[in-house]
Amino acid sequence: MLNNGTRAVHARTAGRAGSLVHHAATFVSICVLAAAGCAGCQARLPRVTLQAAGQAITVEVARTDAERERGLMGRKGLGPREGMIFVFDRDDHLSFWMKNTPTALSIAFLSEEGKVLQISDMEPFSEKITRSRLSARYALEMRQGAFAEMHVTEGMTIVFPAGFP
Repeated sequence: MLNNGTRAVHARTAGRAGSLVHHAATFVSICVLAAAGCAGCQARLPRVTLQAAGQAITVEVARTDAERERGLMGRKGLGPREGMIFVFDRDDHLSFWMKNTPTALSIAFLSEEGKVLQISDMEPFSEKITRSRLSARYALEMRQGAFAEMHVTEGMTIVFPAGFP
């Protein structure tokens, strides 16, 4: 009888230990998945407020090569007056694509002074290159149709905050 009782105690203890190991493994798995999910998350960049057609636009500023390469990849949405401005050191013919970008976007290529040189629509996940017709200093991306909703057209000027870029 003692042996049976001893086995029962060991079985209960082993059951608790097994349960703790199971819970610990589950916790570690959740942490690993959360970390992997956050690896796909995008840290928000510094923001500035631009003015377009008398309306405020809050945009993240992508200044470095890495920030510009990442852009809005992975973003599943933007607010109606949100976007990202890509800052370049000099005027050039700029090229963009939508690889790994699930949100339909419109892009405005801007001069150094903020003049809208071109507006184009881009489709989610497309690897089709959208290139500026003219040399541009900045590219401003917003959700598709936002420029039209705001009545922003080619030839208009986007007003930058003091001290920008």
